Amino acid sequence: MEKSPAEKIDSRIREYDDWRGAMLEEIRQLIHAADPQIVEEWKWERPSTGGVPVWSHDGGICTGEIYKEVVKLTFFKGASLKDPKGLFNSSLAGNVRRAIDIREGTRLNKTAFKALIKEAVVYNKAAVAQKRAAKKK
Repeated sequence: MEKSPAEKIDSRIREYDDWRGAMLEEIRQLIHAADPQIVEEWKWERPSTGGVPVWSHDGGICTGEIYKEVVKLTFFKGASLKDPKGLFNSSLAGNVRRAIDIREGTRLNKTAFKALIKEAVVYNKAAVAQKRAAKKK
């Protein structure tokens, strides 16, 4: 029987029994605290990557990937989001995505992170509403 996306994310977190797994678990909890209606998905499953955790609400919000030196959170529409606390520190030159690279020992501003998740949800909901309005015309 195929594992659910939540079970796959659980497995990924357990796979990394160091600071990276703990950080991904903390991020996951913060995402759910920011938006209890968030949907967990598992995408881009390949032998080389095993797949990627994705959090969505009316479209993709962000991915959570673990690398050797960082836990990377890539926001699908990050370039369109306000980031007053400067959490985005990677993929800053792109026109669409933005990322947060978290290194060992980094303390994430939890309040600002949850606000960023909430803003991404609002952005996605507005985009869905615009598409619906455009279809009615």
